[in-house]
Amino acid sequence: MLTITILVMVALLLMGFPMMVPLLAASLLLLFFELDMTNVSLLMGQMISGVQSWALAAVPLFIFAADLMTRGHTSNRLLDLVQSFVGHLRGGLPITTAAGCTLFGAVSGSTQATVVAMGKPMRPRLLEKGYSDSFTIALIINSSDIALLIPPSIGMIIYGVVSGASIGDLFIAGILPGLMILGLISVYCWIGSIRMGIEPEQRLGWIARWQAAKKAILPLGFPFVVVGGIYAGIFSPTEAAAIAVLYALVLEIVVLRAVSVRELWDIALSTGLITGVVFILVAAGTAFTYTISFAGIPQAILGPVVESIGDSKTLVLGLIAVSFFIGCMFVDPIVVILILTPLFKPAVAAAGLDPVHVGVIVTLQAAIGSATPPFGCDIFTAMAVFRRPYFDVIRGTLPFIAILLFATVVLILFPSISLWLPSLAG
Repeated sequence: MLTITILVMVALLLMGFPMMVPLLAASLLLLFFELDMTNVSLLMGQMISGVQSWALAAVPLFIFAADLMTRGHTSNRLLDLVQSFVGHLRGGLPITTAAGCTLFGAVSGSTQATVVAMGKPMRPRLLEKGYSDSFTIALIINSSDIALLIPPSIGMIIYGVVSGASIGDLFIAGILPGLMILGLISVYCWIGSIRMGIEPEQRLGWIARWQAAKKAILPLGFPFVVVGGIYAGIFSPTEAAAIAVLYALVLEIVVLRAVSVRELWDIALSTGLITGVVFILVAAGTAFTYTISFAGIPQAILGPVVESIGDSKTLVLGLIAVSFFIGCMFVDPIVVILILTPLFKPAVAAAGLDPVHVGVIVTLQAAIGSATPPFGCDIFTAMAVFRRPYFDVIRGTLPFIAILLFATVVLILFPSISLWLPSLAG
């Protein structure tokens, strides 16, 4: 029955159905034929319970705040700030792009929003400077992965809801890994620029830097308000999302006047569409996870592997990383987090792993999967934004994927990189 279920899911995907259809079709097949049950309301109950968590209310709010700032001046002001300080270095322009993606990730929490916000202004600059289009696009979509680690992160919210880990601790645990990946990508850009013989930009004076810093002060206040408010005990992560929307509204409409009140309807509609997709995936993924768990499929597949590993923390983390990485290459990361996280929960507990550290590893694999062929969502976002064919978009991604996988190994071997800041926060 498992083979038939997999074949049905693959066939539906190849026929162009959205991911929720294969998930629900597989759930119904297993319910009717494997479990010999005809009570469809059981699945409906699981779907409803999957989206009932109060923490999930943060998702549409963060998406709405990101949409507001993508339409406004936030992205350009963050880029101008970074370029004023590093533009004169070798590889200064691609380093600016990577750092800009990191800063905008602290605003949006979404890799796709970061691809759009950073890609539109930076791609023409990089091409004009002499960087190849394959390098430029790969840099943008892989640097945008950092947005899923830097708080606020939508991926971490989903993981926290499923695993029960503290979303606030997850937020702060992603900061150092995100900065580490930024450093690795910056080194690669520096070496690549030397090999390509591309000269750096002219050094800007401190007056120009001060002007850029003044313009970026308000956009940079966003992560301080969100993360600082959570750890000061002023509000919860979900309430922080509402504060983020208020901050974005005041910043872009009242202060910067980059977004008009008339545009709010279109922005809200875009947010509603994206949120609808996310919540439908969460509901369908919850139903599918319940069905395969009730049928004992994960235990039959993963049980022997987990037993052979034992309670080795490194091996358990390695298995988790490989499983999530492969899954996210083919399926939307949100679905993979929903399905695999509960399956590995017993192994995580048996090995004595910190769920927050596991969450960083899982979120990083979701980020890598967002930019990895064949079905990474950021790849298709880049195709739409840059109007380039599929193979042109993925041509330069391999070195960046290698960097991200190296970062995964480092985080597995040195968990303190993830856990040091949460331990300081108490």
